[in-house]
Amino acid sequence: MNIPHAAHDCSPAGRAGPPSRNGPARNAARWLTAAALALGCAGAMAQSGAYPSHPVRMVLPYSVGSGPDAVARMLGEQLTAAWKQPVIVENKPGANGWLAIGDVKRGGQDGYSLAIVDNTHMTLQPHLYRSLPFDPVRDFEPAAPIYHTHFFVVVSADSPWKNVGDLVAAARAQSDRLTYGTWGMGSVAHVGTTMFQDATGTRMTHVPFKDLSQLYTAVAKGEVDWAFGTAATVQNLYQAKRVKLLALAAPARLPSYPDVPTVAEAGGPKDFELKTWVAAFVPKGTPAPVRKQLNEGIAAAVQSPAVLKRFETFGFQAWPASAAELSQAREADSARFAEVVKKANISLD
Repeated sequence: MNIPHAAHDCSPAGRAGPPSRNGPARNAARWLTAAALALGCAGAMAQSGAYPSHPVRMVLPYSVGSGPDAVARMLGEQLTAAWKQPVIVENKPGANGWLAIGDVKRGGQDGYSLAIVDNTHMTLQPHLYRSLPFDPVRDFEPAAPIYHTHFFVVVSADSPWKNVGDLVAAARAQSDRLTYGTWGMGSVAHVGTTMFQDATGTRMTHVPFKDLSQLYTAVAKGEVDWAFGTAATVQNLYQAKRVKLLALAAPARLPSYPDVPTVAEAGGPKDFELKTWVAAFVPKGTPAPVRKQLNEGIAAAVQSPAVLKRFETFGFQAWPASAAELSQAREADSARFAEVVKKANISLD
């Protein structure tokens, strides 16, 4: 029996009544009608704001205490208060983020499992590996942007360079002699520095590290000449005056670091930008009303005074945008990274 959704009446008066005394056939028909109406009403109610009706999981590929972890826990507190349901943060680092992403991929299309990931996972990894255990576009769709953060050009406090122009001049004078550090092959910093070398016509030697703290300690000691780093990762060394920030790879200066010029202002290439972003994704097929509620809830949370205050400390910039804007950012980053990875012949297989 096919009953159009538009004809559903979920009020008591619109439901089929009790069995008739006019015969088993009519009774059966009325009960089938009642069952169909009940199923239709349940579906309508499920899409009309019942979400969330039980705890929501935020699954992260980051360690406890990291910047994204701290942000997710702040958002969890805000969303728990707004939704009157617990929002639980689960950390599953390792395996290039695939443990956390795989967990959410298997978690169902109901909006109760969110992957909190960055642009490395959703835009860069597909171009570094021939085979991934997930497809960013086929398996996931954007729910809500959370924040983005730009990278500083970081050198030792004892470095003779006063600006990016000095760094570029030294690199041109000593091809392949200058060293730059990153947290690994295929990282955003590695690909970003490849972009920087292309933009400046220089060649430098890559020194990968396994740990962020080792990387920036090596920069502070002068063991590597420079590195890209975010405010969250270098602020302790910067405040201790062990490193200098030559420039910010962004279109404009950061309000919390007003004395640090942009790369263009510091004698580097014009319009050079390097940033990373963190956002929430859900499995493909999650209902549109659920995605809408996630987007609105997270957008409100990232703009709350408590979260904005912590963002300023980390050097993060709130990104309360639509899922469509996040999708556009994913496409743009993917296209840009694809070109750089192919040109530099970078592969992690």
